[in-house]
Amino acid sequence: MIRICPSILNANFDELPSEIAKVAQVSDLLHLDVMDNKFVPNFTFSFERAREIIEGSQLPVDVHLMIANADKEALPYLDTSALSITVHFEACADPLSLLTEIRRRGKRSAIAIKPGTAIDEIRELIPAVDMILVMTVEPGFGGQKFMSEMMPKVEVARRWLDEGGFGDTWLQVDGGVNLETISKAKQAGADTFVAGSVVFNSPDPAGVVETLRQLAAAAK
Repeated sequence: MIRICPSILNANFDELPSEIAKVAQVSDLLHLDVMDNKFVPNFTFSFERAREIIEGSQLPVDVHLMIANADKEALPYLDTSALSITVHFEACADPLSLLTEIRRRGKRSAIAIKPGTAIDEIRELIPAVDMILVMTVEPGFGGQKFMSEMMPKVEVARRWLDEGGFGDTWLQVDGGVNLETISKAKQAGADTFVAGSVVFNSPDPAGVVETLRQLAAAAK
């Protein structure tokens, strides 16, 4: 199954309800990037503002926490109605414990890795996650160029999931996904795609989401 997850990082923050409404009927999840200006050099939302967005969203929310000290700072998000919580391997002192707690609290658990982190670092965590996120840009800002050199990581992760009996675990890519790059990510094994600037910089965001889905479906 292909999942398209518009990221509001490139949406108009002052008009979020109407921005989300533009894609709500054609998207699978809303991707919410939370940045703290510590783990990454950018700030997006406080917890209070993120919670408002989560609770008011017309779509299930995929929360991507780009925050330092995730073992502690991620915990308040477990009390929201978010569907999925993604934490960065690089931001956790004890990722297994945090991922286990995310699941225990009824959320989908997900682990993300930056471009500089080897995919092997997270192999032992696979039984504890419902999604793996391979970043295809350096996290922190939208509109960056897709890093094709990350595709071998996606291929390895796909092989692990298929061979290990984790076929229900999602494999997500985030960063630079557009009409030209989504096919590469699908061919490498991704099934869940975060798309930001290509969607919300378009005069027809819903049309772009539908086209992305068609391109991914056609990629072999």
